[in-house]
Amino acid sequence: MANTPKKVLIVDDEPSLRMLVRAVLEDAGWEVFEADSGEKALEIFPSISVHVALVDMRMDGMNGTELMEKLHESEPDLPVIMLTAYGNVGSAVVAMKQGAYDYLTKPADNEELKAVLNKAWEYSRLLDENARLKSAATDNVRMIGNSRGMLQVKELVDQAGPSEATILILGESGTGKELVAEGLHRASPRADKPLVKVNCAALPADLLESELFGYVKGAFTGAATNKPGRFQLASGGTLFLDEIGEMDPVLQAKILRALQEKIVEPLGSVSPVETDVRIIAATNRDLKAEVEKGNFREDLYYRLSVLEIQIPPLRERTDDIPLLVSFLLEKLGKKNNKKVRTVSPAFLESLTRYDWPGNVRELENVLERAVILSRSERLGPDLLPPQIVSGSTPRTPTVQEPRQPQNTGTGDKSASLDDAEKQALIAALEANNSHRERTAEALGISRRTLQYKLKKYGLTRRS
Repeated sequence: MANTPKKVLIVDDEPSLRMLVRAVLEDAGWEVFEADSGEKALEIFPSISVHVALVDMRMDGMNGTELMEKLHESEPDLPVIMLTAYGNVGSAVVAMKQGAYDYLTKPADNEELKAVLNKAWEYSRLLDENARLKSAATDNVRMIGNSRGMLQVKELVDQAGPSEATILILGESGTGKELVAEGLHRASPRADKPLVKVNCAALPADLLESELFGYVKGAFTGAATNKPGRFQLASGGTLFLDEIGEMDPVLQAKILRALQEKIVEPLGSVSPVETDVRIIAATNRDLKAEVEKGNFREDLYYRLSVLEIQIPPLRERTDDIPLLVSFLLEKLGKKNNKKVRTVSPAFLESLTRYDWPGNVRELENVLERAVILSRSERLGPDLLPPQIVSGSTPRTPTVQEPRQPQNTGTGDKSASLDDAEKQALIAALEANNSHRERTAEALGISRRTLQYKLKKYGLTRRS
């Protein structure tokens, strides 16, 4: 899709507006299709393939909202942008709740027009890419993301998966270390054998030892039968040691022996048992630092880190968030018996500007909460927890906000707030040389919201 022209359908009964928009968009590289009514748009729509529709709210015959519903019947994910007069913004907002991607007020600013359509095209591109990922028969389809960091991870998985090398996966909690381990196992010749997982932080040292190596009958009180350990259960396959940085040093020595000699000794047994497993380990700790502190054996570290795979935190690959959201929405919708198709631009913007200390695991929890609370097929920012919304604004504003006038207790409070907002807009415009995009970014609002507020306070380019 990225190598094909961006295509838009313009539906408006004003020939002059269609001509103007066509000129602006064709100059920006778009392929433009036109219709002068909703009925005409439905007539030509099956024969064209467009990425975005730009639809007038008020037309003779079928109106914009009715046309959007018809278009979505045949192509549910088509981004539809509404064109509306300045005085009818409320109707456009209602249309967004019914499934419109965004709206523009007439006459639309040329730069804003191109910016909004480009965002809608990118949204359409991401949906197509996510569909491709879901249908692709690849081992690593669950490692969602096309950011540079994730592409490097996928490449390492593809290269190292078929080998017998011991691999150490590094990354913060919630980044998906277990998914990478699964990808490595599926890409290996051992894929038809077991992948056995052990969380080394979940059990105390003595219980972990019996889980890993097993025990024989009578080894300790309560050992009524022989029990094979995880090494034996993973025979011929892969043993994934998660959070290995938490392992007791005494047990580390036994793991090292199992790696070097390929044998384990069940508790209470005098006969070692041969093992045939590939070890994949993971940790959120800096093992080099732990070695220097004496908390982790240096020889075991070098045994484990034949190849290291570093998974980037979510805050360093925010470009992957739209893909992750699309993938997780389908999964969570099925899990919670909810039909949720998409999210609003404001919802997605909040997600991409939050730091995500809990990484993908936190993102999934936030999305599941929103899916459970949703009453429509589209998630809005009202469904986000307060910390996500408050954390979505820049920590250090690029312009200094003007002092708000003190409320003396007299006069109209709403007028005072409006005046303060107007002064803030003026100060931000001056600080950014009237550049609309930089001003919107400095204020932590979208360009569309800035355009609305400038019109509200009469702060046009001319004024």
